[in-house]
Amino acid sequence: MAEVVVFGTGQWAELAHFYLSHDSPHDVVAFTVNRSYMPSGRYKGLPVVPFEEVENEYPPSRYRMFIPISFKKMNHNRAEKYHEAKRRGYQLISYVSSKATTWPDFRCGDNCFILEDNTIQPFVEIGNDVVMWSGNHVGHHSKVKDHVTLSGHVVISGCCTIEEYCFVAPRSTVRDQAVIARETLVGMGVTILKSTKEFEVYNLQTAKPARLRSDQLPEFVFK
Repeated sequence: MAEVVVFGTGQWAELAHFYLSHDSPHDVVAFTVNRSYMPSGRYKGLPVVPFEEVENEYPPSRYRMFIPISFKKMNHNRAEKYHEAKRRGYQLISYVSSKATTWPDFRCGDNCFILEDNTIQPFVEIGNDVVMWSGNHVGHHSKVKDHVTLSGHVVISGCCTIEEYCFVAPRSTVRDQAVIARETLVGMGVTILKSTKEFEVYNLQTAKPARLRSDQLPEFVFK
C-alpha cells in the first residue's frame, strides 16, 4: 500500500481516483497540477498543490505519484511529466484492474494504467507509462514499449512489438509478428498487416451519409 499523489484534476484524474479508491490497496491523499491550472478549491475533497513545489508538502521519501495524462501529442505530454516526477525522486505506481485477465508471469513497468477487460496473454512484456483502456487483447510474446496508448478494443496479435510513443485507436487490429514503429498513429478500425515506419499515420476513410434520409428508406431494408 502507498499514499499517492495523482497528477491532474480532469476526467483522467477523476477516473484514476475512482479506480485506485475502489480497486487497489493505495490511498490517494492529494492531487497536483501546474500552478497555472490550479483550481480555486479542493478536488474530490482532497488538497491540490502546485506541481512545481509538490515535494515540499508530499516528499518522495514518503509519497508516491501516479500520472494519468491522456495521449495528446502522441503521449509526449504524459512522458514529460513522468520523467520530471522521476527526476524529483518519486516512485510511480501502476494500476492494473482486478478485472483484467493476466497470468502469474505478468509484469508491467511503472505508471501503467490498465483498465478492466484487458486480456494479456502469457509472456507479454509491458513497459513503463503505458495506458490500456478497456477491452484490449494483447497476444502471447508481444511487447508494448514505453509511453504507448491502446485506446480500447484493440487486438494485438501474437509476437508483435509496439514501439515507444505509439497511439492505437479503438477496434484496430495488428497482425501477428508486426512491428509498429515509434510514434505510429493507428486510426480507428484500421487493420495493420505488416510492419510500419516511424511517424506514419493510418486512417480509414470516414463513412459518409447516404443520400436518402432514414425516414425515406424503402420497407424492404428493415425486413
